[in-house]
Order: sequence, then C-alpha cells, then structure tokens
Amino acid sequence: MKKVAVFGNAGGGKSTLSAQLAAATGLPLYVLDKIQYKTGGEAVPPSTYQHIHAQILLQEAWVIDGFGCMETLWPRLKAADTLIYVDLPLSIHFAWVTKRMFTGFVNPPPGWPDQSPILKSSLNSYRNLWLCHRYLTPRYRKFVHQASKTQRVYHLRSVVDISQFLAALTST
Repeated sequence: MKKVAVFGNAGGGKSTLSAQLAAATGLPLYVLDKIQYKTGGEAVPPSTYQHIHAQILLQEAWVIDGFGCMETLWPRLKAADTLIYVDLPLSIHFAWVTKRMFTGFVNPPPGWPDQSPILKSSLNSYRNLWLCHRYLTPRYRKFVHQASKTQRVYHLRSVVDISQFLAALTST
C-alpha cells in the first residue's frame, strides 16, 4: 500500500478516514479540496489544480482524498495500487453532510480549506450527493469490481466496514 485513492460520495467520512490512514501508514496525505480551493473557498484555475495533481501522481507514495474533477479522477484511480471506495447508503451521506454543516459553524470540517463558506459548500454537497449517486456511483462500482483483479480494493459499504478497516489497519 503505497499509492492510495480514497473516494466516494460527499459526506461519507473520506477526509477523516484518509487522515487516519495517513497517520497509521506514514504515507503523505493530499486533500484535493485543499489543492483545488484557496482559503475562503475560491477555486484555483483548473490548469493549476491539474498540474499539481499530476505532480502528486508522480510521487512514489501518497494517500489522495477526494474527487477533484473528472479529468483527474480516472487517471488517479488507475495510478493507485490501493482503492478505498466509501459507498455508504445515501441516507447516511445525507445525514453526515447535515451533521458536518451544523458542526462546521463551530469546528471547520477536516479536509476543507480554511474559511470555507460552510452553508454554500454544504448546499453544494447536497446537490452533488444526488448527482454522484445517479451518475458516478454506478461507474465507481463497476470500476472497483474490475480493478479488484489488479489493485487492492476496499469497498466500504457501511459504518461497520469503515470501523473494521481502521481497526485492522491500526492493529498491524
């Protein structure tokens, strides 16, 4: 496990999982939202983000957390030796986006750029939940099924799966 892509729908706990994974393995963590957005939530130019992303993929080890954009998603998933797909029931994603929104006014969400607009970003997350579920989730599921032949795949489908994955990781 040297190149790990953590991905899935919004509000699934990917940033928390990625941080714990990086701490347990010593792999460097790259949070795509912090690369793609500046302090305050303004997007960097797409070419800047894509250049930084390409440079990360050239590193010999990484944990990459997040979606980024369609142009970088599939090359990242193909470059990873380990895929961690967080595929919780949609109701849990909705509940966790809501929890993140309300707690975010007090404690900024992990993995978000400093001074991110909590309400605007949360509303965007709700919108993306539906879009991802409808269009990306079927593609993700098909991809991880195929990738399991050549890559290490952890398809985490429940909160229990996430807990067991982290427990197994920290016990080694």
